[in-house]
Amino acid sequence: MSLASLKPQVETILTQTNKTLDERLLAVCELLDQEVSYYNWVGFYFKNGDKNELKLGPYVGAPTDHTIIPFGKGICGQVAVSNENFVVPDVAAQDNYIACSITVKAEIVVPLFVNGENVGQIDIDSNTPDPFTAEDERFLEFVCAEVAKQLA
Repeated sequence: MSLASLKPQVETILTQTNKTLDERLLAVCELLDQEVSYYNWVGFYFKNGDKNELKLGPYVGAPTDHTIIPFGKGICGQVAVSNENFVVPDVAAQDNYIACSITVKAEIVVPLFVNGENVGQIDIDSNTPDPFTAEDERFLEFVCAEVAKQLA
């Protein structure tokens, strides 16, 4: 199954106005977790008010202690500062990696912009070494753009 084929489902979930934003974001996490075999933890982090930190939003996967991440710390914290996608083919090779689980081998983080401001990100961990491609990046950019429409 191609990632592109999930786009209509993502759009449908995010435009369900009878559900809260958190319910819709959780449903997107569940969809990606179920449909993409190498997505083993899928979640959103959002800027925590006016603090220079991220706060964990809806997610699917193993529980995490990382509910607050300072800007600059770990992959997520670095993306909050750089405003750029960060693909980590091998987390063991990253000095600034915050381990959530010993099973995680790779991570991808894509920032979420509203009116040009980085307000959050989607974070995906994989137990598969080096699984993420340019297709994953484009797809997750699409997901973030769709979420941004709901936040704008």
